[in-house]
Amino acid sequence: MPLTPFVVVASYLVARWQELTDPAERDRGDSPVSTAVIVAILAVGAVAIAGAIVAVAQGWVDLIPEAGSGPDGP
Repeated sequence: MPLTPFVVVASYLVARWQELTDPAERDRGDSPVSTAVIVAILAVGAVAIAGAIVAVAQGWVDLIPEAGSGPDGP
């Protein structure tokens, strides 16, 4: 019967789940405050970069002449 791969995967998943839900392993890692600060800094940086991109694009759009305002105008 080809149940061997299923049994291997199921036993691995059960063992991994037990490792992840072990109370001794649950309280590891950095404080969520430092993570929140880093995320906030990255968000502010992303907004600043997006603003700069919009400003440059708007400058390029402003250089496009209006329709009918060329040398052969209306």
